[in-house]
Amino acid sequence: MGKKARDIVKIGIQELLKDLNSLYADEWIAFYYYTWAASYAEGPFSPSITSEIEKISKDEFEHSSELADRIYELGGEPEKELENLQKLANCKKITFPKDERDIDGILNALTAAEACAIDGYNKLLLKISSCYTNDVRTFHLIQHILSEEIEHEEAFENLLEKKRQ
Repeated sequence: MGKKARDIVKIGIQELLKDLNSLYADEWIAFYYYTWAASYAEGPFSPSITSEIEKISKDEFEHSSELADRIYELGGEPEKELENLQKLANCKKITFPKDERDIDGILNALTAAEACAIDGYNKLLLKISSCYTNDVRTFHLIQHILSEEIEHEEAFENLLEKKRQ
């Protein structure tokens, strides 16, 4: 992002970079846990469920890349130290059931993770919405990712519902 484009962002860039880095950390953590969950889940329903988890995992990775790009555009740097990601994250950990055949437990954990992500993106969207005309790019990025997180939560809830039928 060029100097003029940074100049028109009328919200505190350092605070915005901190918020974006927290969301960036959330996405890396989600990518890690979702990838792990896709290989962890077992049982009769697991093939269709793990397929959906893998798909959403790829979306989480894409979100981290989009956030990193925006952080760079704003003159910041995405967190590169793995041990700091959990410290920065809003959604620090996903707690899975001990039994890999507990598909309901896995889906509930993933649904809770999506709810946490939705909360984080919604808070930032509300924070920057008053400055919409001053940082349209960040606003649209956060709005886009938030809409995908809402879809992910619904996908996990639908999988839970289908499994119970």
